[in-house]
Amino acid sequence: MAKKMQKSHKKQKAVPKPKAKKPAQQAPHQRIEVSGRKININVDEPTHSVSNVKDQSGDTAQYPSGNGTAQVVQHREATQSQQLRCPSCGSTDIIVDHERGERVCNNCGLIIEENIADLGPEWRAFDAEQKASRARTGAPMKYARANKGLVTEIDLYNKDIRGVRIPSKRQAQLYRMKKWHKRSSIANSNERNYLIAFPELIRVASYLNLPDNIRENAALLYRKCVKSNLIRGRPIETVVQAVIYAACRKAGMPRTLDEIATISGLPKKEIGRAYRAISHELGLKIPLTDPISYVPRYVNALKLSGEAQEKSVQLLKDAMRKGLVSGRSPTGVSAAAVYIAGALAGERRTQKEVAEVAGVTEVTIRNRYRELKEQLNIDVNL
Repeated sequence: MAKKMQKSHKKQKAVPKPKAKKPAQQAPHQRIEVSGRKININVDEPTHSVSNVKDQSGDTAQYPSGNGTAQVVQHREATQSQQLRCPSCGSTDIIVDHERGERVCNNCGLIIEENIADLGPEWRAFDAEQKASRARTGAPMKYARANKGLVTEIDLYNKDIRGVRIPSKRQAQLYRMKKWHKRSSIANSNERNYLIAFPELIRVASYLNLPDNIRENAALLYRKCVKSNLIRGRPIETVVQAVIYAACRKAGMPRTLDEIATISGLPKKEIGRAYRAISHELGLKIPLTDPISYVPRYVNALKLSGEAQEKSVQLLKDAMRKGLVSGRSPTGVSAAAVYIAGALAGERRTQKEVAEVAGVTEVTIRNRYRELKEQLNIDVNL
């Protein structure tokens, strides 16, 4: 028995020990080349959390979000560069030059894209405190407001920031603060002028369905008129309508003086006189009104098809080539072209309908129609 025990003991000693498991290898660093520099990003590093970020294509991708937005922006740019392909050599080795704002092929040197917008902030932050102190937001500056939108207002509700009602003893004090704050915000006569002019400008622009860029251009032009002392001796409302008319023509979205005069309730002659004075004194280079710019409005109002609109534009181009537009009202010529094009497209409208939409008389449409028909050899009988 003793011998058997010794043999089994020897056998147990002969059993090899299990090998210890090797420590798991660290995740390889992802190497990204940006502007000739190589940046290592550890995808599985425990100190970095992973966040979902949507790129410009709308797909959701995971990026490391440990040190702020810098790595996200660089990773996204590198991913986009890898997806791009050089149109010259077909290489996918694309680098981004942030100093020049260009994407360049690293193989052949072709500049694929230039003037790239920098989506990141222009400042750097090394901790959360710096990031909170340097980040800023706010509404854009608008010329259509008397104070350009850069003002602090005390509201009319007698409540604090938490929604608790302010005691009656302090309400009188707040009332005085509101009054003096309103008085101090209007420093001179120009700002008082703006308080009267800009609400009228916004009202008329809303009736005319003008976009924000034309409103801002009109407000900026009005500020130039005030600084050049062109308001003296003229009603504020008349100058406002004149700058709206000038801004519309400059932007290629013309509105007639009749439309503006009807909405504002002012005489057409006064608005035209103020417009000529402003354009002369400020040296405005406003192009002549293009009759083609009226075609989409008339076509939509008359509910014509796209074929009729194309034929109207072609008729006007032929008329301008032969000099049939010079010396004539652009609204009348445009209305006559729409009238003819509607008949050619099988969507005839009466002269009365076209005249009401264009704001001209039926006699004007008949005269322009005869001229276009004779000079352009149009085979149509209306």
